[in-house]
Amino acid sequence: MERIATWYALLVVLVATSLPAGAEIVERKVTIFSQGLRLSGTVLYPEGPEDKKLPAVIMSHGWGGTAALLHPDAERFAHAGYFVLFFDYRGWGESEARLVHDGGADAGARRELREVVDPLDQAADIFSAVHWIMGEPRVDSARVGLWGTSFSGGLMTYVAARDPRIRAVVSQVGAFGRPRSALGAEQLARAQSDSTRRARGVLGYPEPGLREVGNLRGAPLRESFLLYSPIDDVAALNGCALLIIDAQKEELFDLREHGELAFARAPEPKKRVVIAGITHYGIYTSARAQALALAVDWMDQHLKAQPPAPRNP
Repeated sequence: MERIATWYALLVVLVATSLPAGAEIVERKVTIFSQGLRLSGTVLYPEGPEDKKLPAVIMSHGWGGTAALLHPDAERFAHAGYFVLFFDYRGWGESEARLVHDGGADAGARRELREVVDPLDQAADIFSAVHWIMGEPRVDSARVGLWGTSFSGGLMTYVAARDPRIRAVVSQVGAFGRPRSALGAEQLARAQSDSTRRARGVLGYPEPGLREVGNLRGAPLRESFLLYSPIDDVAALNGCALLIIDAQKEELFDLREHGELAFARAPEPKKRVVIAGITHYGIYTSARAQALALAVDWMDQHLKAQPPAPRNP
């Protein structure tokens, strides 16, 4: 949490010192409905005529984060002329959570499922955010991009591969998952055992905020990870412009199996930048300004072009 607090403080300074004087940004809270749950979102966009359509960027946080930490990044995009939406996944931050039973079929009490990491639920929330933004009057629906950091760098790729309305993606220090075939025997057995025991009411759901993956907040629902492998989806981007920003000294995963492999598999247009000398969390501190500049430039190239390049469905 100290790292996250430091990151947020530095971003506030960055935005405050780099925004053009006199720029007016509109901010409002919104509600996104995702599979019957209310997700808490915030939009930022430059003030202007209501009939002026803007390119849009949807932003999502990484494993264990919340949308509040993305506010300074969203401001940077808004001041660059974008309509920006960022939100909390279900069960995180200010968003609603689904109710679950922890016991068998005869169990009466239910509780909110909060602060767990289920990639399929989170992907569904991103799809809902895309659907929401397509109905926003100020948004040019032909110019929508996705930005994700860390775990959500892979999630945004997963979604873009399945929704041809997405024209550009930025994956920042993104983790692109692992195919089922690459899992070790012990990992596979644990995931299958969890799914069987949970289906039979023997195993409950994780408590909020557990740390089972390194020091990351939020326990994984392992059975969902068996069905999630964005590294296998990259080739399906079909004209969606992909920017991968990696940390040279990435310590949380092997770049050869994530950013490097994703770039090799991705169709054009694509670009990969490896920022020298930083670890995973350096992207939120010393390399923050560089990464944001790269992301804004990429979106400018591919969402503000006239006309935007069509994608194959």
